[in-house]
Amino acid sequence: MADPSSYRPKPGQIPDSPGVYKFRDEHRRVIYVGKAKSLRQRLANYFQDLAGLHPRTRSMVTTAASVEWTVVSTEVEALQLEYSWIKEYDPRFNVKYRDDKSYPYLAVTMNEQFPRVQVMRGHKRKGVRYFGPYAHAWAIRDTVDLLLRVFPVRTCSAGVFKNAERTGRPCLLGYIGKCSAPCVERISAEDHRELADEFCDFMAGRTGTYIRRLERQMTDAAEEMEYERAARLRDDIEALKKAMEKNAVVLADATDADLMAVAEDELEAAVQIFHVRGGRVRGQRGWVTDKVEAVTTADLVEHALQQLYGEETGDSVPKEVLVPALPDPVEPVQEWLTERRGSNVSLRIPQRGDKKALMETVQRNALQALGLHKTKRASDLTTRSRALEEIAEALDLDSAPLRIECYDISHLQGDDVVASMVVFEDGLQRKSEYRRFQIKGFEGQDDVRSMHEVITRRFKRYLSEKEKTGEWTDGENGLTEDDGRPKRFAYPPQLVVVDGGQPQVAAAHRALDELGIDDIAVCGLAKRLEEVWLPGEDDPVVLPRTSEGLYLLQRVRDEAHRFAITYQRTKRARRFKASPLDDVPGLGETRKQTLIKHFGSLKKLRSATIDQICEVPGIGRKTAEAIAVALAQAAPAAPAVNTATGEIMEDEEDAALGTTSGSAGEPVSAGASDKRRGQEP
Repeated sequence: MADPSSYRPKPGQIPDSPGVYKFRDEHRRVIYVGKAKSLRQRLANYFQDLAGLHPRTRSMVTTAASVEWTVVSTEVEALQLEYSWIKEYDPRFNVKYRDDKSYPYLAVTMNEQFPRVQVMRGHKRKGVRYFGPYAHAWAIRDTVDLLLRVFPVRTCSAGVFKNAERTGRPCLLGYIGKCSAPCVERISAEDHRELADEFCDFMAGRTGTYIRRLERQMTDAAEEMEYERAARLRDDIEALKKAMEKNAVVLADATDADLMAVAEDELEAAVQIFHVRGGRVRGQRGWVTDKVEAVTTADLVEHALQQLYGEETGDSVPKEVLVPALPDPVEPVQEWLTERRGSNVSLRIPQRGDKKALMETVQRNALQALGLHKTKRASDLTTRSRALEEIAEALDLDSAPLRIECYDISHLQGDDVVASMVVFEDGLQRKSEYRRFQIKGFEGQDDVRSMHEVITRRFKRYLSEKEKTGEWTDGENGLTEDDGRPKRFAYPPQLVVVDGGQPQVAAAHRALDELGIDDIAVCGLAKRLEEVWLPGEDDPVVLPRTSEGLYLLQRVRDEAHRFAITYQRTKRARRFKASPLDDVPGLGETRKQTLIKHFGSLKKLRSATIDQICEVPGIGRKTAEAIAVALAQAAPAAPAVNTATGEIMEDEEDAALGTTSGSAGEPVSAGASDKRRGQEP
């Protein structure tokens, strides 16, 4: 491990100008490439106290053995040079996108004498026009099969083309009218190229011109009583319309735009892009990347833009690029995109309307892609086994922890404090074993004390079940209920994971010690730095970023967090919707709504006499008396405020019953429900 101070440049040696820098390891391999508006300020960030650096940055600077830089004139030049160096050196600590070259494109080889339409993958070639990418090659072939009726461009390979030239006989497509057969000179090279240009124009979104032209030709043929030709043109129009229907209109103003969304966690990110041309989704692509450097969403967007357009020019770069977060600063990136297109490119975040709605669809695709990637990774038996072995080795356990329980505490500013327990067996979720707890021992916010209470309660139940059954046997009266189901807290875990650092781990370990349990391992996973804490240890266990064991611990911790947040929100929602009428025995929702409808508001119901309440259909005198008592004992709720106008709502208590419009029963900020900001499940 290198000491960054050993290769730190001397003061004043680094220029205060835009540029690109490279970190190299002891073998002179480039391990990281970055750009900066000011090289001096950016590089100074890497040579501060190691304890203040992000773990990934700390790993990079301690792996490096030297740093060098190149000064450029503008930030745009820095962006271009950074992209070139990343492509050239493939640095291990830069974000890497996977599966970029696996998507098929519809390609037209305009660089050949007789352009050919085909499916292409891999690196783009000069002189070839590309459309897509598509999710599946069959989708391209279906589209091409429809368009060849109107634009019979060559689709055969070079070998088939030469063989047809030699024999003077076209292939089958030439005989059935789906190829203009330039191989046997049915059409000249110039006319065939013009046909290929029309095919490209149609694929680029200029569809209306060709359909209107065919409709005019069909009308003319019908007027001249050339009915067979008119019928062929009619079928051509239907083929074009069918090809267009494969891509529904999503933006009514015939926009050309690319929409990008990012879904991420601590270690990975999924990027999804929709290519919209002429208002229709013409293609879709997606990547999954390891977050091997400390990056924000804006950084991921910038890297993705470089990946998308680094080798593109002209119309391949759309007029508008919609993203979830803007790079900082945004001007150089926008200027770079403009240079690559040759005209102005708008880079922005959609705020409203159809574009924002479509962006939400792209975001859902990104979330699904990340979830699918994690599911595939987690479902692999070999991977799960390796993860459990890595955990056992890192925590010095006697055997792999086949049953792992994880606990998390959730609250809203000290209110509605709850806890969750999730169970993973053999690396997979065991949802039937999930449990949730309300904190009963005290009021207010104290995560450490809450964790101690939850662990104590859970393992008291475990000891109670153990005492009932004697030793751990699987026979009658063993670990199962009379109906054959496993008892709720009968099985002990090999590992207890708590969401938190040293304080939470110490609380959980203390709870087990107080109960006399010494055969269950405890660890904590601190979310900020993804460090694993053990009881009584001053330093955390740092698992490698690529560790399957760390990945499994994160999944367990995130699932416990999701389960706790879900319960906390449910509990909070019930509290906001509480009504004095809830305490009246035998009074269901239907009769509560009938009461409010009869009197108009809860305020008027509170002032009604028992005789007046009895007039409501279905309400007897005994129930009316119970209602009057419940309303008299309940204190009036705080006045609700219309957040749009600031007006105090007169019938404020009705909001609790759900009888008024608006959202008076909702908290001011839904995002505040999470004690860790931004960690929505």
